[in-house]
Amino acid sequence: MEETYLLNVEGVKKKILHGGQGELPKLQDGSKITFHFQTLKDDFERTVIDDSREAGIPMEIIVGKMFKLEIWETLLRSMRAGEVAEFWCDAIHTGMYALVSRGMRRIAEGRDPLEGQKHRCGMGNMFDYHSTGYDDLDELQRTPQPLIFIMELFRVEEPSAYKRDTWAMSKEEKLAAVPVLHSEGNRLVLRKEFAQAAAKYQEAVICLRNLQAKEKPWEDGWLKLESLVTPLVLNYCQCQLELGEYYEVLEHTTELLQKHNDNAKAYFKRAKAHAAVWNEREAREDFLRVAHLDPSMAAAVKKELKQLGERMRKKHVEDRKRYQGLFKPPQGP
Repeated sequence: MEETYLLNVEGVKKKILHGGQGELPKLQDGSKITFHFQTLKDDFERTVIDDSREAGIPMEIIVGKMFKLEIWETLLRSMRAGEVAEFWCDAIHTGMYALVSRGMRRIAEGRDPLEGQKHRCGMGNMFDYHSTGYDDLDELQRTPQPLIFIMELFRVEEPSAYKRDTWAMSKEEKLAAVPVLHSEGNRLVLRKEFAQAAAKYQEAVICLRNLQAKEKPWEDGWLKLESLVTPLVLNYCQCQLELGEYYEVLEHTTELLQKHNDNAKAYFKRAKAHAAVWNEREAREDFLRVAHLDPSMAAAVKKELKQLGERMRKKHVEDRKRYQGLFKPPQGP
């Protein structure tokens, strides 16, 4: 089947190479579209620019999330599952392709697609940089031209049918996900699966931090979100203590205490991390701070200080023996 027709979009033509099945999918914001694509120049050789099959991983886009190459969403809306189609798109629709391709290539190479960017806006990056790092894309950037896209649509999934990445969630979805992730993390802790629990707590924190970024610091909305972040960070740090990631704990508790310098639990976890890496003075200061802020934790602090003293005495004895061995004169034959 090779029928060429217009999509009622200026500068776009479609040719169906292989028919699909069923009705046209009903796309809504948050739907995930999975497909393979090939990008060709509109020249005599039909020069291949990109081919997702070479990477071995299909392309995925989320409807309504402002994918930089907006025309792709329009093209995919015209396809049925299993369909293979060829689209000719005029230069008015392909001007951003060089930047989109640059990002996709960097991901395929295991690199950060945003590496080196100074602007959030794609057009800002286009004018700020003279090179994408790829000669063929530099040519497209200098001289926008019509392109041919060959697409094979695999499936369309509704928002509720797949696990969505944090960045793809709406504000309401992020808020709804946080207590679920918190509960899952707690369940994993009870099973002593600390690495998996830490990942759940971290995902919940990312959801909240994304929302906080849109609020004015220290105002009501920001503070409400911060009150949800704090216990999650503390739970995350407890998991890292169990896993022996003490410097990770020092980093996150210190960051937390810069905002909330009266949080006894944060001082307690930081003190335990300091003790684990032999920072005796810092550990003692933090433990004493805990007892001052929360007298109900005094017994736990006393126990920790006793253990710290015993560990440090043992370490000093071992260190003396080690140094004595270093300076002991060699014995004769």
